[in-house]
Amino acid sequence: MRLFHKLIFNLRFNLISKAIKTLRTYKYRMLGMHVGKGTLLPKIGLSWPHQVTIGKNCRLEHGISFKFDGIYKNGPNIVIKEGVFLGANVEFNIRKHILIGKDCLIGSGSKFIDHDHGTNAQELIKTQNGKEKEILIESDVWIGSNVIVLKGVKIGKGAIVGANSLVNVSIPEYEIWGGNPIKFLRNRK
Repeated sequence: MRLFHKLIFNLRFNLISKAIKTLRTYKYRMLGMHVGKGTLLPKIGLSWPHQVTIGKNCRLEHGISFKFDGIYKNGPNIVIKEGVFLGANVEFNIRKHILIGKDCLIGSGSKFIDHDHGTNAQELIKTQNGKEKEILIESDVWIGSNVIVLKGVKIGKGAIVGANSLVNVSIPEYEIWGGNPIKFLRNRK
């Protein structure tokens, strides 16, 4: 009986799940999204498929949102290199450009926002265009859960950002930062 339950479990959660992810990956490729070999897509949110490139052998959890927040333009502007892990419910709210380097780990619930709104009191906030600056995450970076990375930030190779941090300044290579406001904690070397 135990063997039967194990067989049913493996069939349900491995084979069927993999088949559904494979079909979803082909669907998004047909819509213009580039998905590298060995990467399968779970249930995601997506506004403009041609704006997203995901490299090979990436692991994505459910609920990720790839929102290109603007009118149609040539892409891709959300670029994720190979070997990246994206946790559940990661959100990309991009108007300009974001690059996630190879072999990065992005914790669940993290958000990347490369723009803001204007603050002129003579006009409605929702009608004002704010500043836009690209986000660059170099390779081998670990970003903890529920981190918010704002416009113009560069996180250097091998850096670590602690959970629940608000990243509004660039972080040098191989340094560990955390907190809100974010501050330098120590070097990795």
